[in-house]
Amino acid sequence: MRALLLVLVLVLSGCSWARMGAEVVKDTMPAGEDVGTFKVGQPYQIGGQWYYPQESYSYDETGIASWYGPGFHNRRTANGERFNQRELTAAHRTLQMPSFVRVTNLANGKSVVARVNDRGPFARGRIIDLSEKVAELLEFKNNGVARVRVQVLPEASRQVAQAAREGRTWHGTLPEEQIVASGYEPAPAPAMASAPRPYEIDGQPVAVHQVGTAYYPDPVVTPRNVPASTELYIQAGSFSQQDNADRLAQRLSARSRAYVVNSVVNGVTYHRVRVGPFGSISEADQALNRIGDLAPDARIVVD
Repeated sequence: MRALLLVLVLVLSGCSWARMGAEVVKDTMPAGEDVGTFKVGQPYQIGGQWYYPQESYSYDETGIASWYGPGFHNRRTANGERFNQRELTAAHRTLQMPSFVRVTNLANGKSVVARVNDRGPFARGRIIDLSEKVAELLEFKNNGVARVRVQVLPEASRQVAQAAREGRTWHGTLPEEQIVASGYEPAPAPAMASAPRPYEIDGQPVAVHQVGTAYYPDPVVTPRNVPASTELYIQAGSFSQQDNADRLAQRLSARSRAYVVNSVVNGVTYHRVRVGPFGSISEADQALNRIGDLAPDARIVVD
């Protein structure tokens, strides 16, 4: 335990720190079968920032995605499955595992469904870490990062969560028609207990494949409508009380031009402290580093 705490204290920020942080979380998971289990987990701290996992079926967020693959291939994920960089999977800091999310590249409208089975990313300013295959399908592998929207698929996620709790294979359906990507070659997988069954969505078969007791979506791409243009901001905080937002904006003013914008969600007004917009992800990253100690919950958003 002391050694683990020492690692967490000494690790520096940045890409290499993020990878080491992710490695610590994965390697300290209990050993066991390769079969994945349902997992939410307790609050945890990496690099001085706390994360609070929770079961959510309404998660919908914009931000920056990264991808991972080589170096983690075939290692155990946070819920006990084996990571395969050629499967459509994702790492998220707080969502229940397993769950299904739709990830949309806001630059080109390409969208895929991925299975969340891991924790991460631990680099500030990123909201999801995707497998190499997902990055390829969304066409941002060479860039390394992308502006994305991440949405939990509620019904499919409830079904797969219940199946995982009961230790059985999920036989549900994904919630929308999908267009099969061209040139798909199934990733190598262990022998299956039974042949994968087709999923029917609106009467149309959608292929999935089984690895162990888990079904993974085949690499399919769905076109989605996205805004004609998107801007990058730092959201330093969101408050129900205007005074709290004003105080944070004042604290940040010595380092960046911060301001308060109001947003109504389900009839409730939130006062959001923002900085930006920024012309590039690197500019947003630099600004996030400047104000990070004053606003530990600050994050990059796309709007």
